[in-house]
Amino acid sequence: MTQPPGPRPRLDVRGAVDLSTLGRPPAPAPGGPAGTPADGPATGVVVDVTEASFPEVVQQSAQVPVVLTLWATRDTASSSVTATLVQIAEELAGRLLVGRIDVERSPQVAQAVSAQSGSTVVAVVKGQAVPLPPLDQATPEQIRAVVDQVLQMAAANGVTGRLPDDGEPQAEPEEPPLPPLHQAAYDAIERDDLDAAVAAYTQALAENPRDEDARVGLAQVELLRRTREVDPTAARAAAAAGPTDVDAQLVVADLDVLGGKVEDAFARLVDTVRRTAGEERERARVRLVELFSVVGDADPRVMTARRALASALY
Repeated sequence: MTQPPGPRPRLDVRGAVDLSTLGRPPAPAPGGPAGTPADGPATGVVVDVTEASFPEVVQQSAQVPVVLTLWATRDTASSSVTATLVQIAEELAGRLLVGRIDVERSPQVAQAVSAQSGSTVVAVVKGQAVPLPPLDQATPEQIRAVVDQVLQMAAANGVTGRLPDDGEPQAEPEEPPLPPLHQAAYDAIERDDLDAAVAAYTQALAENPRDEDARVGLAQVELLRRTREVDPTAARAAAAAGPTDVDAQLVVADLDVLGGKVEDAFARLVDTVRRTAGEERERARVRLVELFSVVGDADPRVMTARRALASALY
């Protein structure tokens, strides 16, 4: 059995929804003949999503990132976006699966995706749907940039599989055993002993200050430990009543990251840095940097927040 190098909170992406809970949609309603799929027939990296195949496509997102795109024959913009996504998927040679949803052929699944995500182009990683920005007017280069962000987000959440020619995800290679202290931390998390996990990661960093996995693991466990006994309602009320109360702002920022409201957490702490000085400003800055590690340095929201933090400091 493979084990991750450390605990990762549930996919922390703003607006994420769980498509895996939708189950198998009902049979499609009667209708006219289906349109022609955008950019030709399905291939190993492209699948035409129907009510019957939708649950399986969502399951595949545990091993390879999926981009679902809603399109219609009469909608030139959606067809163009879909064709570009197909081309990008083919160039990526199995690192991305594109699911084309014909809104005329599969209205139920199209409605389910749109209602759950509020978007017509959606990334899916580990069953979690992440609405992507509108791409109707995007250039191919802009669409490629969005796909790059999806791949980064997937990698940050351990989804790094590849599709072979038949479109079925390849089994990921067996991971090497964890270093002893990392294994001790993982085992402690499994038995809900967060103090022991912190101790193990702290010892690993003492032995090797450049151990990046230990640094990230420690930040994640510390977040879980800090928020374990917090009453979210009381914490948010305290933060609203005391905008200059650094402790109150730190607690709510932690809760926001755990709840997937990453941008809200970062904005809160950047504002706290702007409003404070001296020791309190440094506390807010340090906590923000710790949360960067929790979310992952490759996440585009971290890069944006780093620029905002630099502006607030200087």
